[in-house]
Parts: sequence; structure tokens; C-alpha cells
Amino acid sequence: MPNFCAAPNCTRKSTQSDLAFFRFPRDPERCRIWVENCRRADLEAKTADQLNKHYRLCAKHFDPAMVCKTSPYRTVLKDTAIPTIFDLTSHLKNPHTRHRKRIKELTEEDIRKIKERRLASSIEQLVSKKDASVEDGTSTNEDEPQLSTEEREFREYLRSLFEVVVMLGKQSIPLVGDKASEAGPNNFQALLDYRINAGDVALRKRFEATAVNTEYLSETQQSQLLDICENTVREEMLMEVRESRFFSLVTGDLIDFANEKHLPLFLRYVNQQNVLREEFLDFMSFEGDEAALVERLETQLTDRWSLSMEDCRGQAHKATGTSTTKMKAVAVLLLEKYPLALHMPCSHMALNIHLTNNLPFPNVQVVMETLRRIGAFFDVPFTQDELERAIFTHYQKNEEKITALRQACVSGWTEQHSAFDVLLDMLPPLLLCMDSIWENEEGKFSNATTADAYAISETLADFEIVVTIVILKNVLTFTRAFGRNLQGETLDVFFAANSLTAVLHSLNEVNDNIDVYHEFWFEEAVSVANAMEIPVTVPRLFLRKQRAADVGENQTEAYYKEYVTVPVIHGIMQEVEDMFSETNLKALKCLSLVPAVMGQMKFNTTEENYADVYRNDLPNPDTLPAELHCWRIKWKHRGKEVRLPTTIHETLQLPDVKFFPNVNSFLKVLSTLPVLKLEDNRSNTASERLQAYLCNMPAKQWNKSLAMLNINTHVKHDLDVMVDKYCRIYSEDEAEAETEAEGVAEAEAEGVVEAEAEGVAEGDAEMK
Repeated sequence: MPNFCAAPNCTRKSTQSDLAFFRFPRDPERCRIWVENCRRADLEAKTADQLNKHYRLCAKHFDPAMVCKTSPYRTVLKDTAIPTIFDLTSHLKNPHTRHRKRIKELTEEDIRKIKERRLASSIEQLVSKKDASVEDGTSTNEDEPQLSTEEREFREYLRSLFEVVVMLGKQSIPLVGDKASEAGPNNFQALLDYRINAGDVALRKRFEATAVNTEYLSETQQSQLLDICENTVREEMLMEVRESRFFSLVTGDLIDFANEKHLPLFLRYVNQQNVLREEFLDFMSFEGDEAALVERLETQLTDRWSLSMEDCRGQAHKATGTSTTKMKAVAVLLLEKYPLALHMPCSHMALNIHLTNNLPFPNVQVVMETLRRIGAFFDVPFTQDELERAIFTHYQKNEEKITALRQACVSGWTEQHSAFDVLLDMLPPLLLCMDSIWENEEGKFSNATTADAYAISETLADFEIVVTIVILKNVLTFTRAFGRNLQGETLDVFFAANSLTAVLHSLNEVNDNIDVYHEFWFEEAVSVANAMEIPVTVPRLFLRKQRAADVGENQTEAYYKEYVTVPVIHGIMQEVEDMFSETNLKALKCLSLVPAVMGQMKFNTTEENYADVYRNDLPNPDTLPAELHCWRIKWKHRGKEVRLPTTIHETLQLPDVKFFPNVNSFLKVLSTLPVLKLEDNRSNTASERLQAYLCNMPAKQWNKSLAMLNINTHVKHDLDVMVDKYCRIYSEDEAEAETEAEGVAEAEAEGVVEAEAEGVAEGDAEMK
């Protein structure tokens, strides 16, 4: 049960704040002073025991010097602490806000008595301070363990080390520089030197007798510090996930660490402030087959993170290239084991891009890889200017087209819903731009940039790629609006779920009349190819297999129908049906619980028909029909000035939603579905922060632990907790022993090298 602050004009409660809350003291005299300072007339008649049992004050009403943090998880008041900081005037600005915590109006006699008591109290405190100083008043808290001088110094030294490591992670600075010379110190060593010179006593005591050219910390010790930092930050986030119980699993695209592929893992959940969060938790090895990957995922979540896969309510996998097939198989296996871990598209990726990535056809994958390369290519300086010049050159007589394409080819256009429409319109100027950069007549571009331009132009000048782009553009036209709605507001997502039947009907109509549609699409592809002077041919590999030197136009059209158009339309239809199964649609239709959606439906909604999906997640499922009826009546008969909340986040922030426990739980579970966009997200998502780290840091210097610190800079961390963990896991003697062992190993290695060098020298002398 939450604690509420008893101070007037204070609305803080323990579930919405990290502040400590303190009981009224049992001592009658001190308790009377607390009540007097609160100015709560209704508390004066209560006994000290009653106040101690039922009433609290938050830390905001005490001088900070009176509050002591004895440990990261325990905050206490000094014995003489008295609340003195109160807001006794804000209610005067709005008299209607005054409720049960009424402020007592003081008479002149009351003010005189209070002054006399405070004077007497201050005299007593001065006397007690003098007595304490005479008695050598350096008493310690009985709850704190007694530490020796060496232990305290070691902990201060560790605290300084962790402070440096956390700073390196937050600022995206690698431990070792990119071109660190053998003579110069690495970044970590240089920062320790700086702190020592700046007056860090703990570090100076530790290293003042160390040789100048000696490393302060071995690689093993640095790795230990990084592990502790990483695990501490992760544990902070996992505590929130466990408190919220339900979550969804989201994986990112593969990343190479030390020549091994790793899968970024994100968890989506609703925290205690009813805010939807998506946090980066770890990298997981991608080695092994699908079954091994599923087992590793389960082990990671259950054994290492103490979560239950039974509480997983969704999964989304942002895969590209060859990893898509494997991740689709992983999603199927997880869904078989945990039927409520619904497989859905990720809100970070446009649906059309997601569907196309999942098509296992080589020509489609080449198009997608080229699209990603184009997106990265135009981040290079001057390339965007070259593209705009090419657009103007090609469409110089069409001002409207020039303006539209210049607006469309902004940063990130290759990841948008209309990427294939823009790509097809830009094919001629894009090819012209790549040829110009490859020629590099003015010498503005590096060799790497010109090589990339040549590779992209060679791909785009292939007729098979042109046909594939045209087919994808036309087929995905039917899912474009549907996908855009999925990434829209809650009302858009609800109507998208109800429009899926129409989308599938359109795709089926195309499939039934594939000959007619293909004929039009092939003619469009030929027209585009002619404009770019690309020969209309079938792929060379097909010619070699058929052993035919000459293939007519009819055979060319038939080839692309059989090997491009038909597979693409069938693949897209299958992906849509798999991604939006009956269970998935039931879950999305439950978004009608949001009041704005109810209002749009004239409050004629039937959530009861779909609620069986999450029946076991509700606190009182038997009362759900009656509760839903009350929920609808509440909003249907609201006042005219009351606005209907439009999102799940807005609805969960309502103070009276707690009186509808089933609806509250229902909305929290729905909020975790990966297809819904993150609401109230004022900063970059964890996925965007991960990409920023990978882009800003050279690949050779990527570090999993530093990436965790850099991506999660917003997560609170306590250096004392890190020190405690390190002391529990690694003792000081073990750390020193490991350092000495590494030093001996290095010395032995140097000795072996010197001995080999001497042997070679002696051999040369004998030969001479």
C-alpha cells in the first residue's frame, strides 16, 4: 500500500517518487513539534502512537543535513530531526484545491508559544553538541559494519576507479585509443593520471610508489570493473521489469564483436509510473541453430535475469539479410512454447520494410542490401549535393517532380513506408549521381566512396533489380496505408486491425489476376530500363542453365512473372497472414478500451469478446464484464468539458483508473505489444542510442560493457553498490595476485622472446 505525505499542499506518494518517507516519532514531545510545524489541526487530537502508525512525511520537508543515507537502500533521520520546510500558501491561489489536509490558522498566542519552544529547543541542541564534543562524539551507526583503515581506503580507491569507468562509458570513450603507441598510456591510464594530479587522494595513495611506466590496472582488473558496472546498470532496469511483471522481447540486427555475431536484446515494459519503456539489456551470441538460440534466450531471461517467459506477451525481431530466416524460425519456436508471446512487427521499422526483409528470395535481398547501402552512402559529405544536382539534371523540365524528390530524399528515406516508391522515381537520377561520383572529376571523394558508388551503380543497372523494385513498389502499395496506421496513434492502430481483411482481399484479387497485373508491371519496368539505357534481359545464370543464347521478349516476361512477381505476391500474403494471426488481431482490437476509441465507436464496443486472450493476466477476471460496463458508462456520461484520453499512456495516467483493476491490468499488458509506438518518448529510443554508439565508435573499439553504459546513461547507478559488489566477488588480495600473475606472465614472455633473439644471433654468428 503506498505511503502518502501528511504535509499540507503536498501530493507526493511513495509509488510515484524515489523519496524516503518517515513515520511520526513515538516520543510525544517530538511528535507534538512535528504536528505543530505541519499546521494540521486535524492531527492535534491524535496520540503519538496513532500518528506513528498511520501518518508519514516525505524527505522534502526536512533540511538535507537532517537526512542520512546509511546505505544505497536505507535512509534514516537524525534523532533531532524536525520538519521545517512546508508549503503553506499555494492553496490560497486556488481555494477549490483544499481538501482534507486543512491548514490551521495560528493566533498571536500560538505564535508566541512556538517561538518560546524553538528557542528552548535550540539551547538544548547547543548544550548537547558541546557534551558530544567533550565525549569524543565520533559514534558510528550500529547497522554499518566496522571497517578497518585499509578497507576504507581500498573502498575509496575502488570508488574512484568506478567513477572513471562510468565516465568513459557515458562519454563513449574506449579504454584503449585507436592508435595508442607502445610508449603512451591508454585512455583509462591517462584519466587515472589526470585524477591523481588533480588531487584524488585515494588513487595517489595507491599508486604513489608505482613506477612511472607501470600499468595501474591489468586487463583482467579492467574487465572486472566493466563487468560490475554493466551488471549493476542492468540490474537497475531488471528490478523495474520484475515489478511490472509483463514484458515483450525485442531483438535488433546482428552486430559483430570480436569476429562473433551477437544479437542485441531489448525488453519493453510499463514501469511503476505507468510509462512504457523499452530498454537495451544485453548482447547474446548468435552461434548455433534455431533450437540452440531459443534455449540460450530462455537461459538468459530465466536463469540470469530471473524473469519468467510465461510473462512474455510479445516478441519482435528486427532482422536483415540471411539472419531473417533464422529469426523467423526462432519466433515460431518461442510461440509454440509460449502462446502469449505474440509475434508482431517492431514499431521501429516500417511494415513494408519488415515484410520485404522477411522474403527469402536472393533478388529481393539484393535490393534490400542495396537500399541499406544507399542510406549509409548519403551520410558521406557532398554526396547529398551530388544527388540533388542529378535530380535537377534529369527532371529539369519538371519543377514539381524536382521539389517532391528533394523533399522525399531526406535522411532516413530508405527506411520509410514509401521507400520503394521514392526509389523507383529516383532510379535514373540515382544512377546518374553514382556514375558522377565514380568518375570523381573534381577529386572531392575518397577511393572508398567512389568504390561504393561503382558497386551501387552496377547493381542498379541490372534489369533484374529494376523489375524487382517495380514489383515490390506495386505489391506493397496495398499494405502501405495499413503499415502507416500501425505506427500511428492508438485509434489508427485499432482501425488498422479492423482493416486487415480488406488488405488481404486486395492482395488475393491481385493473385487471382496475376497475368493482367504482371503485364502492366513488366511494361513499367521496361520503360524505366529504357530511360536508363539498361538492356532488357534475363539473368546470366538463367541463360547458362537453359543453354539458350537468345531469349525472346515473351520468354523474358514469362521468366520474371514466374521467378519474381508470383513469389513476391505469395510471400507478402503469407507474411501478412503470419504476422497478424487471429490472436494478434484480438489483442489489437482490445485497444477499444482506450476512451477515445470508445467514443469513436459510439461506446458500442465489445472487448469481452476478445478479452479471453489475457483472461489469466487480470486480477479479477470474473468481474470483467461488469467492470467494462462501468468503464463505458463512466466515459459515455462524462461532463462536456472532459476530454477523452487518446492513448494508453494518457489513460494509465488517470488517477481513477486504479478503481478499475481489470482495465488497468489489461491496458498495461496491451501497452507492451511491440507493434505499438513508444508514447511519451522525449529522447531517442534505446535502439537509436545503440546505433549512435556503433556509428560513433570505430568497430575495433566496440566494447559490450561500455556500450551498455553509453546506451543507458539515463539509468540511475550508485557507485557504492558497485564497490560493494566488487568487494563481495573479488577480494583485494585476489586482485593483487592476478596483477602479479599477469606481470610474471608478461616477464616470462619477454624472456622467451629475448632468448629466441639471442639464439638467432648466435646462429648467425656461427654461420659467418
